[in-house]
Amino acid sequence: MKKYITGISVLLVIFLIVWVGPYEILNSLKSANWILILLALLIHIIVVFLRGCRWGFIIKKPWDFKDNFVVKSIGLFAGNFSPFRTAGEPVTAIVGKKINGISISEGLSAGLTERFFDLMIVGLLLIIACFFVPQVRILAIIGAFLSLGFVFLIYILNWHENSSSWIYKKIHFLLRKLPLSEKYLDNIYNQALNGLKEMVKYTKSFSSISNLSFVFILSGLCWLLECIRLLTIFYAFNIKIGLMEVIIIFLLANFIGVVSALPGGMGSIEISMTGLFVIFKVPKAIGGSIALVDRLVSFWAVTVIGIIFSAFYAPDLWKDMKKYSPKLKNSEKS
Repeated sequence: MKKYITGISVLLVIFLIVWVGPYEILNSLKSANWILILLALLIHIIVVFLRGCRWGFIIKKPWDFKDNFVVKSIGLFAGNFSPFRTAGEPVTAIVGKKINGISISEGLSAGLTERFFDLMIVGLLLIIACFFVPQVRILAIIGAFLSLGFVFLIYILNWHENSSSWIYKKIHFLLRKLPLSEKYLDNIYNQALNGLKEMVKYTKSFSSISNLSFVFILSGLCWLLECIRLLTIFYAFNIKIGLMEVIIIFLLANFIGVVSALPGGMGSIEISMTGLFVIFKVPKAIGGSIALVDRLVSFWAVTVIGIIFSAFYAPDLWKDMKKYSPKLKNSEKS
């Protein structure tokens, strides 16, 4: 199944290149200012560093800059290759246990808190887009509605023990219908309920107005810098465009990428960015080139960094993840 999904992503990227035109892309790349593209790469590394700082602040290890950067890089790499980027938080929690010395519950609490503020900022910005950018109003309304819906769901899971336990029990009822071993189901049931209890407890202990305000500011700064990174790439191709338009394009493209359920939005983000560029009067050839270069600077750069850090700092990561993987009934030894 994973091979088919990856194949779809590859086909979408190939479709984009054919649609835009390989020669047109090459000509655009030749005329690009690669110093500005390297600057965009530096900006993205700063973004990952700031996300590491945010992670460190939430887990109360704000001065462990190197460890936090490593943990966040590996988590982002894992999220890049999972549908809806759902592997990001669990992997970050597992790596955080190994490198930061925190519990899985603390790591999941921190990850959900990060996702809470990221989605809140996305939702708020898309609401603003509804009023000021009529070209994408319908898409912005849908994106804002879904983003804020997920914000509410995370709030229920991460701040309310009774509600999160109730939701898991409903999920566990469905898990019992799958070909999973009884031993695994019983074990995961107890671990999940205890983990949710500890997760909510940690979230509440962290949730002062000053702490949450600082996390909100850091989250907003990360999103702003990501948009400035994309704006820098526009300038590298000698395209002048407003920051507000870049913010809206960036948010909508990433929203489409998540909804597509493709790993890291691979293929869907590139195509949606190019289409949105065209809507904002950017030539198709340059728009496609900007989309491909931006993904090279962001998606593939952090992927390479995450792979390197996984090899050096968490070589047993995949073995650790297997401990949390479902065991099929026919594989259980009596």
